[in-house]
Amino acid sequence: MRDLNYNHLRYFWAVAHEGSLTRAAEKMHLSQSALSVQIQKLEYQIGHKLFERAGKKLVLTEAGIIALDYADTVFKAGDELMSTLKGRPLASRPVLKVGALTTLSRNFQLEFLRPLVGRPDVELIVRSGNMRDLLAQLETHALDVVLANSAAPQDARSSLRNHLLAQQPVSLVGHPRPKARPFTFPDDLRTEPVLLPSLDSSIRVAFDRVLELAGIRPIILAEVDDMAMLRLLAREREAVTLVPPIVVRDEMEAGILVEHCRIPDVTETFYAIVQRRRFPNRLLTETLRIATSATTAPARA
Repeated sequence: MRDLNYNHLRYFWAVAHEGSLTRAAEKMHLSQSALSVQIQKLEYQIGHKLFERAGKKLVLTEAGIIALDYADTVFKAGDELMSTLKGRPLASRPVLKVGALTTLSRNFQLEFLRPLVGRPDVELIVRSGNMRDLLAQLETHALDVVLANSAAPQDARSSLRNHLLAQQPVSLVGHPRPKARPFTFPDDLRTEPVLLPSLDSSIRVAFDRVLELAGIRPIILAEVDDMAMLRLLAREREAVTLVPPIVVRDEMEAGILVEHCRIPDVTETFYAIVQRRRFPNRLLTETLRIATSATTAPARA
């Protein structure tokens, strides 16, 4: 393949950022037909379509998104060269864009991101939201990965893939009770108040099923859909709290909370949801390799 024609790349870069052949042609003082020909030459050279039509709009293909990322890097490098020579150095780093459910354990998120946290050569962007919004951003390439505690729905047309990262036990935790008798599950839940995840949580549904089979109606002190808030309430209230131990790992290591019992047949699963791509983000590939290699190892509490 011949060397890349950077004039063609510049034309593509302009159209991609303008989102319009007409506006880019006006800005670059070219005719639309001349600009279109230059982009076609670039597509022929790299062997991939860069744009597709969506009504009257030009939309980047997956190859176009990758090409734009590299074009941004190329032309940003030129700007940095000029800035450096003028005594104003800038930094350019690869980016990983991560989405995480607002209800997801912060400790789990940190475990996944740990290989990248603090690396000066990496820019890390983390956004929170609900599953629907995060998956929509994933499908438009605004995110590289979504971290969730349930798998994304799939069918024959789906481009999403679910990577199982971990499967954690679920426990009842609370303050130490050195003079009290050991907690007895499930019988003590007849009189012991409990803090629970909301009914939207899969572990709550499984937990309710266990208690229903035991004929127990618990005294629910609060239902919380945010694990960070559930963690704070577990610290503050004299009650037992249903959580995966990883959520309160720091409190357990400090002795503020203890595990009273593990709930049989109830687990929390953690997934990395990605979109099938011909050109995957190399940072994501590296991070997933580290995370999934530990899937079969004993879970940290």
